[in-house]
Amino acid sequence: MLDLSSLGIGGGSLMMFGMLLVLLVTGMPLAFVTILVALIFALGWFGTMAVPIVTTRIYSFIMQYVFVSVPMFVLMASLLDRSGIARDLFDAMRLVAGRIRGGVGVQTLLVAVILAAMSGIIGGEIVLLGLLALPQMLRLGYDRKLAIGIVCAGGALGTMIPPSIVLIIFGLSANVSIGELFTASFVPGIMLASLYAGYILLTGYLQPHKAPVPTETDTRPLAERLVLLKGLILPLMVVIFVLGSIYGGIASVTEASAIGVIGVMLSIILRGEMSWTLLSDAALQTLRTCGMIVWIGVGATALIGVYNLMGGIKFIEQLLLGVSDNRLVVLIVMMLILTVLGMFLDWVGIALLTVPIFVPIVVELGYDPIWFGVLFSLNMQISFLSPPFGPAAFYLKSVAPPEISLGTIFVSLLPFIGLQVLALALVITFPEIALWYR
Repeated sequence: MLDLSSLGIGGGSLMMFGMLLVLLVTGMPLAFVTILVALIFALGWFGTMAVPIVTTRIYSFIMQYVFVSVPMFVLMASLLDRSGIARDLFDAMRLVAGRIRGGVGVQTLLVAVILAAMSGIIGGEIVLLGLLALPQMLRLGYDRKLAIGIVCAGGALGTMIPPSIVLIIFGLSANVSIGELFTASFVPGIMLASLYAGYILLTGYLQPHKAPVPTETDTRPLAERLVLLKGLILPLMVVIFVLGSIYGGIASVTEASAIGVIGVMLSIILRGEMSWTLLSDAALQTLRTCGMIVWIGVGATALIGVYNLMGGIKFIEQLLLGVSDNRLVVLIVMMLILTVLGMFLDWVGIALLTVPIFVPIVVELGYDPIWFGVLFSLNMQISFLSPPFGPAAFYLKSVAPPEISLGTIFVSLLPFIGLQVLALALVITFPEIALWYR
């Protein structure tokens, strides 16, 4: 058997990274790549005795109680995808837009925030907004690039607004309180949405042709229009029960996720939309999504476990701490690494591969890991929109009109990526934005 330990930790790190890169380029799924590389290095570095240690680490990760909340929140999102709740919510929010220039864009953002607070999954939100909001904004004469940016950036808010799956996975990997992460991310998430809204309103003011005031008037009686507000009641009740139970200390994150599923299912039943097809389709989508997350989790946990045994985490720590004596410079380097990885890898893999390495360094630098979790989530916001593999663009492309190319979508996202970078810089400069509750 090949003795990889003779390479030393520096050579072993380069070989491991190179092997990961080569296998990923072949198109092999990240989960299987990480499992294969972990096995090769476990056997080549330590021999067969290392395998039980790796499997124990995987078992301890999968058996964490809070992990149960992941399929629950995914199921909430899947049920929302298939019900008419989002459509009625969008119709109800039309009353908010009024005669404000850029109002329809801001209305779309408000819907995105409420949907994010209900599910924490971005794919479904972008598809829903792409089907509901994009055609309306284009019909009203909105600039095509502005409308595309609003839908993708608004839909991606699910990574920041609790209950975010990104924050749950970060909390599991960093071994920090997910409830605290939810509390810390709420204000930065609203701040980011406010930056988007400000940009839309400013664009409408400076370039009126890009965000015109609707010329059509709503001729329906006031009483009839107010009836539309009933579409807000059920979604807001679900949000209040889920987040209120967490922030109020009534329920844990896991218990609150179950409350959310029950709330969404009751909403669908009250609306008369419940069917076996809807339920089975939502369950199958949940199974597919969670299966992907679990497999990536298994592979990444195995790889990080082996790398840790090799002394790799200590090696990376010394490498990063040696970059500069200024801890802010080290933090910025970590942010840049996450940004580059976000252009090519799925956020689940990035979280499970980097968080166990970065969080000990963050703690050693004297930073708060909860605050770093918010920075990580903001960074993943950037990754969802960044070319060449920004998933938000591909989600929208799947439902956008044929004349809207992928290149057009990515160009449209550039101003919103700039706003995300600004939000990240603000939270780095003013940590109290995230740690306001302390």
